[in-house]
Amino acid sequence: QVQLVESGGGLVQAGGSLRLSCAASGSIRRIDAMGWYRQAPGMRRDMVAVITSGGRQNYAESVKGRFTISRDNAKNTVYLQMNSLKPEDTNVYYCNVITDYEALWGQGTQVTVSS
Repeated sequence: QVQLVESGGGLVQAGGSLRLSCAASGSIRRIDAMGWYRQAPGMRRDMVAVITSGGRQNYAESVKGRFTISRDNAKNTVYLQMNSLKPEDTNVYYCNVITDYEALWGQGTQVTVSS
């Protein structure tokens, strides 16, 4: 089985930065896309950023130019560098990993941006 462990959330002032990490472990044959999503209570889970196995990146319009997604294939880890954070970025952030046979979600990490 494959497990995902997220880290890096927390409380930061507006304009600050945070870096999220998500490490996949277990019986991994191949990881295709890796990504980050966020979800507020009672709302749908929205894509923040996705990176393919080839390194192609896709971002939500609201985070373009502020967030950067990257991955370390040797460590089966995906990162989300978040700069110039805004109060509206406050959410629970979930990593998503798509392997050759399943899609997995992390446990979620809270990001709170104070004004």
